Amino acid sequence: MAVIKMDWQKNLLVAAILATLLLLVIRWHEYQEKLPTQPAVAAQTTNTANASSDTPVSATTNGEIPAATNSVPETAAAVPVAVPQLITVKTDSLDVVINAQGGDIVKVALPRHYAKLDTPDQPFLLLDSHDNHVYVAQSGLVGANGTDTAQGRPVFSSEQPAYQLADGQDQLQVDLVLQQGDVKITKRFSFKRGEYLVKVEYLVDNQSSSPWSAQLYGQIKRDSQNFIKVSALEMNPFLGAAITTNEENYKKFTFANIAESEFKTTRQGGWVAMVQHYFISAWIPDANSDNTYTLRKLGGNDLYLLGFTGKVNEVAPGTQGSFGASFYAGPKDTERLEEISPHLDLTVDYGWLWWLSKPLFWVMKAIHDIVGNWGLAIIGLIIIIKALFFKLSATSYKSMAKMRKLAPKMAEMKERYGDDRQKFSQEMMKLYKNEQVNPFGGCLPLLIQMPVFLAFYYVLMESVELRHSPFFGWITDLSVKDPYFVLPIIYGITMWFMQKLNPQPTDPMQARIMQMLPIVFTVMFLWFPAGMVLYWVTNNLLSIAQQYVITKQIDNADTSK
Repeated sequence: MAVIKMDWQKNLLVAAILATLLLLVIRWHEYQEKLPTQPAVAAQTTNTANASSDTPVSATTNGEIPAATNSVPETAAAVPVAVPQLITVKTDSLDVVINAQGGDIVKVALPRHYAKLDTPDQPFLLLDSHDNHVYVAQSGLVGANGTDTAQGRPVFSSEQPAYQLADGQDQLQVDLVLQQGDVKITKRFSFKRGEYLVKVEYLVDNQSSSPWSAQLYGQIKRDSQNFIKVSALEMNPFLGAAITTNEENYKKFTFANIAESEFKTTRQGGWVAMVQHYFISAWIPDANSDNTYTLRKLGGNDLYLLGFTGKVNEVAPGTQGSFGASFYAGPKDTERLEEISPHLDLTVDYGWLWWLSKPLFWVMKAIHDIVGNWGLAIIGLIIIIKALFFKLSATSYKSMAKMRKLAPKMAEMKERYGDDRQKFSQEMMKLYKNEQVNPFGGCLPLLIQMPVFLAFYYVLMESVELRHSPFFGWITDLSVKDPYFVLPIIYGITMWFMQKLNPQPTDPMQARIMQMLPIVFTVMFLWFPAGMVLYWVTNNLLSIAQQYVITKQIDNADTSK
């Protein structure tokens, strides 16, 4: 029994550190060896021939139009043969291209978020459609009088080919018009200053002698290509679909999941989204109606459809009606996503520690509002965390300081008893008892704190606010690696100092492993985002200061005796 206890004591610290290492690399575990040659952000212009739907105007839709949920047969709609117009819309937050065929959003660029830090003239491209990549937002009408059928999509008309939100103007409306016999259908896109949410509304003026009815659908069509280059130690963030259901507030699907089996569910309100690192696009239908959601693969193509079909909307003869949905294309702004729809903020995926990550982000954001620098906000939050765990850490450091003082006696005992591990363990347990030292006291408090530090790790990985945010000096972007590797090297040095303050393992193999850890972590951190390494450097420096003071206090107390 004594031997078992001693083995636990000798291995626990190493196991704890290796467990931390494992948790840190969890998000680095998926790698890509073969990637597309053309990144999405490089296609800053939309090819007119390909920016529309991927079928000609008069061609069939090849199953991409969802079926209506009502049993009323569709009225065959005439599909006009014309060259569709591309309509551009510019606001302070969005650069959008709308295809008059179907009224689809075929391109979304974000002027407030650059493609790269050193190319401020090139906005980040979220949605686009060109030769080797499809990512568009479709919407239309299906059902008895639907405009979108298996025979094709309608072509709307617009008063002008380009719209721009003027200085001093807070809202912008873009109307696309379609005449369906005696029924005038207006597809209206409403934009607001500072907003990434677009309202898509259908205004139906029924001047016919018959009732008019149709269902609104909205869907995101995308291929599975991932344009984010990763290496063995770079993060490969989640790319795929997400939805909220009656059973789960946040449910994720990879493209492989969707290809394996179609997913379908019905709920009141809700949303469906395409998720990637830092950004999402999402359809948010009427919150007060029942909507049918479907995630499916389109035939044998590398195309996936994630969308909704709403309730049946009826407009009596001689009357007008309206209905619509909202489409979001922008950054993962937690506060704004919370306002838009319940649980949409969960697309900022903090993992299973979300209940810790969310308040940590709230505190970090509050600090940023005061200091105006996300790097300083990271440092400020670490200081607060260390202050909250000050007494717990002090207990750990006191235990390690006492263990360090016992190191010479332990070395002497090991020399005396040689290979008699049982006798060595017995004598060591007596030593711990006589000196009133708990061999687990240095590790357990650190393990208790681990969930908080792991939760903060998720915060730093998921916060779009850190993207292209500078710290000081050479750190111009906290979301990418340190270009000169200064922070990782500082981290390795601080970890080495921390080891010197801790008791050294008596086992030579364990001692060698401990000596290698600063090098291993330093190499790994070379590819970590600078904000993440800044977090660990700050934590180490504060830990060294606290541990040094406690060690000195114990040494001085022993000297004065």
